[in-house]
Amino acid sequence: MNKLEIACFNLESAIVAQENGADRIELCDDIAVGGTTPKALDIINTRKLVTIDLYIMIRPRGGNFVYSEEEFFQIKFNILQFKSLKVNGFVFGILNENNEIDVERNTELVALAKPFPCTFHRAFDEVSDAFKSLEEIIECGFKTILTSGQAQNAVEGINQLAELVEKADNRIVIMPGGGLRSSNIDLIKQKTKSNWFHSSAITNGSEKANPKEIISLKSKLKTIS
Repeated sequence: MNKLEIACFNLESAIVAQENGADRIELCDDIAVGGTTPKALDIINTRKLVTIDLYIMIRPRGGNFVYSEEEFFQIKFNILQFKSLKVNGFVFGILNENNEIDVERNTELVALAKPFPCTFHRAFDEVSDAFKSLEEIIECGFKTILTSGQAQNAVEGINQLAELVEKADNRIVIMPGGGLRSSNIDLIKQKTKSNWFHSSAITNGSEKANPKEIISLKSKLKTIS
């Protein structure tokens, strides 16, 4: 069955996502930089009103995905802190200075997050070797990779997305994201053969998901063979 994750940057969006059929929420802060770690209070308030799966973005700042020791400590602290808030998973990703997967640190974080599953986020789109990185991310213990296929958006990266799904061979979920909308979901699904899809469902330049867009995305996922 095809599933839809909605990236939400506030409680209002999370409620809209749940009410209109989303299967999972990725809760983030700071849409301007593509998402950072939300505040604990925002997670608590969201969990009170949202019963579908809630994954939490763990990203201490915008910019690159190479982190100092202090930032790495902050990431670990946030994961430990949020594990007690009835969340369902975490979303993060660390690279080294050569834009390669930092296997040691990511493995440590996945172990720290257990028993909660982890998604490697779009830091993947900056790696120097996508297929080597795919194997390393599987080795680290991640369950999902969120990626646009290393392109500006999922439509432009559609060929690489399809190849990633093939090479993943059901060992890890490849979740297309980046500019994914109801207007292109048919093409992306048919080409990639993935079964999880990621969208903010924001269509008007605001920070709030559009309920009609979520309904349309879900409807198209149900009808695509």
